Amino acid sequence: MKVQVNREQCQGHNRCYAIAPELFDIDDYGTAFVIGDGTVPPELQDKARLAVDNCPEFAIEIDE
Repeated sequence: MKVQVNREQCQGHNRCYAIAPELFDIDDYGTAFVIGDGTVPPELQDKARLAVDNCPEFAIEIDE
């Protein structure tokens, strides 16, 4: 599983970072980005799905 953030859609609500700081970080402007290459370890897959479900801008996608 891989996760990605569409930085143009992100409005800086940072729910993804609050839910899964192991997978997401934020820049100086509050825009989220994926840590590393976006590969989600098995133990964090539920958190990744929760982050997708909680993004009000639908800026996060998962490739399974």
